Amino acid sequence: MKLKHLILPFLLLGLGGFNLRAQILPPDTVYHPKRLAALVAIEGTLYVGSFTGLYVAWYSDYTSSNFKSFNDNAEWLQIDKAGHVTTSYFVGKVGYDMLKWSGVKENYALVFGGGLGFIYQSTVEVFDGFSDGWGFSWGDMAANALGTSLFIGQQAGWHEQRVSMKFSYHATDYAQYRPNLLGNGPLERILKDYNGQTYWLSANVASFLPDDSRFPKWLNVAVGYGAEGMLGGFGNPSEVNGHPVPDFDRYRQYYLSLDVDLTRIPVKSQFLRTLFNTISFIKFPLPALEFSKQGVGFHPIYF
Repeated sequence: MKLKHLILPFLLLGLGGFNLRAQILPPDTVYHPKRLAALVAIEGTLYVGSFTGLYVAWYSDYTSSNFKSFNDNAEWLQIDKAGHVTTSYFVGKVGYDMLKWSGVKENYALVFGGGLGFIYQSTVEVFDGFSDGWGFSWGDMAANALGTSLFIGQQAGWHEQRVSMKFSYHATDYAQYRPNLLGNGPLERILKDYNGQTYWLSANVASFLPDDSRFPKWLNVAVGYGAEGMLGGFGNPSEVNGHPVPDFDRYRQYYLSLDVDLTRIPVKSQFLRTLFNTISFIKFPLPALEFSKQGVGFHPIYF
């Protein structure tokens, strides 16, 4: 499991929601060199610091090798690829918002800010390519490019994000069978247990309607993707540490639900605006329909 691809981008996203208040202030048409200098210093520190920590936590346990690639496209029923799309999308959103707050021109903000997620995760892939324990993944790169393109394409075409990537998680029973791989505690399981992760495309309906429409501007329609029954990347083991484990059926899940676009809720409180923007990547818990090989199911509240 390439957990490192998921942790650090989400960390940058959380920090980006607070750094310089870039997400809660409107874009500035006046160039502010001091803001930009502070922004570059913060992002540079995060970039260098996170990769230093990444090396200590992951790569120091493996010897270096000649650059190589490997095919992990069949791992985890592509849930990890959905994670790459989502993190590239949101890190790009944060990068763009920060540069616009600094008064950077639109084209530069789109390329250098919107492309931040792709740049960051591509660096991780290069590190993987030179490590004996990993390998450069073209599938991951394609997912990174897709997430970045989703953000930049909408911003360039519509000057807003009408369709957003979102994330949700619910606890499952699978982690108990392989806690070292799927997580020992609640926080680890959010990051490691792909069985409980769902990735969403959340579309804001009102943004596609005429300006005088009375459809709630904060109400979205969302489609989600998840999977269950996974105790390993490519398949499930019959035993773990000498102990037999149940023979779980691995299957995909598709969801249809409503969602709330927190960034479109009009609030005067600066604190709430900051909070809403920071957690806007989380799918709002609401009823959902599930479609899978198990049939059609209904969840009164789905996380």
